[in-house]
Amino acid sequence: MIAGRGRGGMIGMKHPVVFLAFLLAPLASWAQPKPNVLLIMVDDLRDFGGAYTRDVVKAPNLDRLRARGITFERAYVQYPVCNPSRCSLMTGLRAEQTGIVGNDVPLRQRMPDIVTLPQLCKDAGWQSHAFGKLYHLGGGKDAEARQRWMDADRSWHTAQAFEATAAGRKLLEGRNVTGGALKWCQWGAADGTDDDQPDGQIASATVAMIETLGETPWFIGCGFMKPHDPFIAPKKYFDLYPPDSLRAWSDPAGMTGVRKESVGFGDYGAAFAKFTEEEWRELFRAYLAGTSFMDAQLGRVLDALDKHRLWDKTLVILVGDHGYHTGERLWWSKNTLFERSCRAPLIIAAPGLPGGRTTRSLAEFVDLYPTVADFCGLRMPHAAAGLSLRPILADPATQLKDAAFTLVTRGGNLYGQTIRTSRWRFTLWSDGETELYDHDADPEELHDVSAAHADLIPQLTGRLRNLPPLPETP
Repeated sequence: MIAGRGRGGMIGMKHPVVFLAFLLAPLASWAQPKPNVLLIMVDDLRDFGGAYTRDVVKAPNLDRLRARGITFERAYVQYPVCNPSRCSLMTGLRAEQTGIVGNDVPLRQRMPDIVTLPQLCKDAGWQSHAFGKLYHLGGGKDAEARQRWMDADRSWHTAQAFEATAAGRKLLEGRNVTGGALKWCQWGAADGTDDDQPDGQIASATVAMIETLGETPWFIGCGFMKPHDPFIAPKKYFDLYPPDSLRAWSDPAGMTGVRKESVGFGDYGAAFAKFTEEEWRELFRAYLAGTSFMDAQLGRVLDALDKHRLWDKTLVILVGDHGYHTGERLWWSKNTLFERSCRAPLIIAAPGLPGGRTTRSLAEFVDLYPTVADFCGLRMPHAAAGLSLRPILADPATQLKDAAFTLVTRGGNLYGQTIRTSRWRFTLWSDGETELYDHDADPEELHDVSAAHADLIPQLTGRLRNLPPLPETP
């Protein structure tokens, strides 16, 4: 499966002549030998380009990075949960191909011999170091297991995880808004400094490694852990958002109901259904505080690139590992096939290319592996499911593909797959139920229009059937 081309990986490629011209262009005109690669991954960061939150969140350093690079306004993950998404990105393969669809299986358990993205650079002579959450962090208190989850020996020369200090664990205010029903649904304004929290330590360690390596080519993974739950950040970031200045999301009347497996399922749905407006607002404030806290740490890393004049020799990629609902359809999490969950932030700043640009071209996170390989002049060790985004970096109007795909599983034999085109989102469940949303008229996906556009269903179903089959669970 690894060596074979994933069905659907080249679906919908546009402008083949233009794409071929880019492939044949001399690499010397594109980048210097062994450019640095800085992969910044942010845990549970929704795409703030969407409705509702774009004018609320205070994230000046994300804006600062956008001014340096190109913002992908329609970038989609292949599975909207941490571990499956990260394993897909790091291998350039769809979740259907990796077989990793939950947070309980480390990458090497399913794919012991796969060459990961940082490993590709490491094996070619780059120094490769990880700080924080790049792969899903597992293993509990077992140090060896934690290193296995981080893929320390294969992907990185070193990999470090971090914990809050005693001062950082002291909460000045906060509570569990579910009364303990969901242990993770805790918010807290913490005592201490930024470096008393993992994200502050991650920023410090990333900057120190940049300074230590100097002119040595490097691939550094900087994995920020906020705004992921528990929703804890230093108090000063909560102070940016006075409670009375915020409003909770309210679903409009008349929206189409959906099956429980689509959204609202399990213990999460039961707990969220009991939330008051105040509890929605508390969580939203804490999510914004965590985002602003992460953003401040991002600024420290960007400062290091400024200080050491590294922008002209470093490929910088910032991604969220998936999107996030902050109340839409009474959901406070990811793991749905709606736009809020499937679409995630993606910003790329490349040497020699102008910043401050946006693109509406569809992109998938499986495209990042071939993009880095292309940029670094490295040959792909296996057939990727995605395409190099290099043509879009050169011209944001370029359209490489006409669809993006995302998978979720729901236990037993039930799973759902969705296709996002420039206009439509079509979701097909394995038992045959469907959902269809028209983004031209309904960007928040409030109304299922399957009945009104029945002629589209066979065509879009066929596109999903062309995806690689889900492997059997061992």
